Amino acid sequence: MNTRQIDPFLPVDEEGYYGPFGGAYVPEILHSNVENLKEAYARYVEDPEFVAEFEQLLSDYVGRPTPLYHARRLSEHFGTNIYLKREDLCHTGAHKINNAIGSVLLAKRMGKTRIIAETGAGQHGVATATVCALMGLECVVYMGATDVARQQPNVERMKMLGAKVVAVTSGNQTLKDATNEAIRDWCCNPSDTFYVIGSTVGPHPYPQMVAHFQSVISREIRRQLKEQTGRELPDYVVACVGGGSNAAGAFYHFLQEPTVKLVSAEAAGLGIDSGESAATIHLGKEGIIHGSRTLVMQTEDGQITEPYSISAGLDYPGIGPLHAYLATSGRAEVRAVTDSEALEAANLLTRTEGIIPALESAHALAVLGQKRFGKDDVVVINLSGRGDKDMATYLKSIKNS
Repeated sequence: MNTRQIDPFLPVDEEGYYGPFGGAYVPEILHSNVENLKEAYARYVEDPEFVAEFEQLLSDYVGRPTPLYHARRLSEHFGTNIYLKREDLCHTGAHKINNAIGSVLLAKRMGKTRIIAETGAGQHGVATATVCALMGLECVVYMGATDVARQQPNVERMKMLGAKVVAVTSGNQTLKDATNEAIRDWCCNPSDTFYVIGSTVGPHPYPQMVAHFQSVISREIRRQLKEQTGRELPDYVVACVGGGSNAAGAFYHFLQEPTVKLVSAEAAGLGIDSGESAATIHLGKEGIIHGSRTLVMQTEDGQITEPYSISAGLDYPGIGPLHAYLATSGRAEVRAVTDSEALEAANLLTRTEGIIPALESAHALAVLGQKRFGKDDVVVINLSGRGDKDMATYLKSIKNS
């Protein structure tokens, strides 16, 4: 294994490994596609014309920079200083648009005419469909049938944007199964199709590429915090992790800053030991899923176990290799958050700040109720998406309480 680091911020080597995690485990039919992607990404990621187009769209189309908001009432409630990075205010309602724009720009430069994507909560699907509409490209989105039912508003948005939404009925019909089907499609259409992966998962260079396109989040946090407080580095950065794209973006420019503590919130569902959980870092063992070596929820004989979370975007039995490495190396603290804790956190933010978060983001907010922070601490929470898509779940939980 070549251990030369190839990114000034990410602990990744030339083969795409983050310590023991990562790499590219793909069928032979996709080998040249992955190699071509690696070459194209390396060529364009610092190309002035590519960077200028990417930055211009982030500014004029996405609406960046997103605010870093000092949540005063929430801070008062917990006796600390809480800042929310408002990715919920991005066009399409979540951070996913950052990566979708970078990836589709890359696809166009590679001459690809057909875009496919997987989605859980629907935000990545909406973001990809949005960028394809903007750039005039065919778009097919794979989504588990369970998620199609619980995220109906996003399904209708994708269709209105011109995307074909394919409901996947295998497995437990959630994100893992949607990803499986997207990879099958890619295998069948390797020449004209570009697979836009929505998280820091998959074969190298996807985890690195997605983290890079999302790194605008932490770049802005550093600048905005300096403007507001006079200090560039917070004490804590907190983000939810499913595959891990919003956390990778929020952590990116702090990874080499040892004074900044990183906290990942994963979905414990009904409880870590309930059998109904998606707490991959707590429960997983080393294995291979969707093209990379990482932590995977699996049986003793290596069969992937079905995850569960109230949050469609965190309902995944794996984790991005970067986050597996950060957790096992001790660089990131990992908190397991149950459905009920996430719902409680969402209600608290809504009532104290007038902001309805996505269920995924609510898991990050729930860390505030689990962990004690000092009165002088500066805690940045990445509010990765807005809660419009989750209103049916919120209303159902209120009715049942």
